[in-house]
Amino acid sequence: MQERSSVAELANSLKQELNRYSPGGKLPSSRALIERYRVSPVTVSRALARLAAEGLVVTRPGAGAFRAHPRAAAPSSGDTSWQEVTLSADATAELAPRAVDASGVLVTLAAPPPGVVEFNGGYLHSSLQPEQAMAAALARAGRRPGVWGRPPSDGLPELREWFARGLGDTVSAADILITAGGQSGLTTALRALAPPGAPVLVESPTYPGMLAIARAAGLRPVPVPADAQGVRTELLAAAFRATGARVFVCQPLFQNPTGAVLSAERRPEVLRIAREAGAFVVEDDFARRLGHEDAGTLPRPLAADDRDGVVVHVSSLTKATSPSLRVGMLAARGPVMERLRAIQVVDSFFVPRPLQEAALELVGSPAWSRHLRAVAAQLRTRRDTMTAALLRDLPELALPHTPSGGYHLWLRLPDGADESALFSAALRAGVAVAPGRPYFCAEPPAGHVRLSFAGVAGPAEIEEGVRRLRGACDEVLA
Repeated sequence: MQERSSVAELANSLKQELNRYSPGGKLPSSRALIERYRVSPVTVSRALARLAAEGLVVTRPGAGAFRAHPRAAAPSSGDTSWQEVTLSADATAELAPRAVDASGVLVTLAAPPPGVVEFNGGYLHSSLQPEQAMAAALARAGRRPGVWGRPPSDGLPELREWFARGLGDTVSAADILITAGGQSGLTTALRALAPPGAPVLVESPTYPGMLAIARAAGLRPVPVPADAQGVRTELLAAAFRATGARVFVCQPLFQNPTGAVLSAERRPEVLRIAREAGAFVVEDDFARRLGHEDAGTLPRPLAADDRDGVVVHVSSLTKATSPSLRVGMLAARGPVMERLRAIQVVDSFFVPRPLQEAALELVGSPAWSRHLRAVAAQLRTRRDTMTAALLRDLPELALPHTPSGGYHLWLRLPDGADESALFSAALRAGVAVAPGRPYFCAEPPAGHVRLSFAGVAGPAEIEEGVRRLRGACDEVLA
């Protein structure tokens, strides 16, 4: 059982027993709880912390945990209806209100109930994360002189140099800005490159988090269809001409959600088309460290072939490590870097130095390359397991492309299938999936689901999840 599930189950059990104690009454000791529920000390500590956060218990170091006294009734809420007018005050005939819709992102961030197979995840399962290596790196970083001091606003020079080396000889450390993960980098880039109300070209389908960023900034995402070889360049050129857009956002490597890799023939075309349009290409290179064992030699980032400052490159360590190691970077050349730097400084000053130092320790250790090799092997095994199970048990779900990198499969539903109904039925059957609708900024051509094979415990759980999904499909697709 996962630690998170154990914590939730113990917390629920303790809640049910609280009425046995009067307010201020002492709960059993941690040792007694460990023996009674056969859980670890860490699980007990986290369960009690959860109840304390909910105001149900009070913990006193050295004394134990006690049932909290009832809280006073919350005062009645006031009238907040005025906010609807104020938040929409910037809407004009040209500009829609800047509503922030995070629903597509929350699907992959929300933790389903205990016992549900998580095919909706966006990060590596804890068993695939380099937890020991990260802990050792953090411990070493904590001993560095000045680790709690203010870092350079652009980031630690050594970390910027490490990121630059991965982009070839067109990019130097001076062209790198350290960010708090890839999402932060994308947010900074879109704010820097396009004013509110402007169109921004995006692959279709594409990452919902990027669509949420664009809409929150008041931008208008315009879809450009993609296929198994990446964005269709003839349609990209037409979209630039039709809209006057000055930004195109893409994921050339293991695209989310399709897993496509931009072909060698289309790579120079994307750069040429953008340059002729006087536009930037925002390259979200989120999955470079998630190549599968059979991926072969990966194509270079678009930024490595760009000498004219067309590409603003975004990358991160988060996907290949842990959702909490939020260290990423922006790479750009020319005057645009000054704007990117200014926006980041205004928004957040800088990325905390201890986190940067820990990242530098991690990528500089022998454990880093071992971890990447292990992840590559595991992702290939999990992908093959899920692909075989789907072909065997769910042949009606079309898999147009089997990726050689990333952490998910993109499946098309039969014509006329109700995507929302399948999502709900799957959750009732005990498996969480990511519905396809949030990946489109216009009407989708068909229903889809995205299934992650990286956020589960292993092949056995993948087999079980597909079996449960079969039951949901029998309910909805019959």
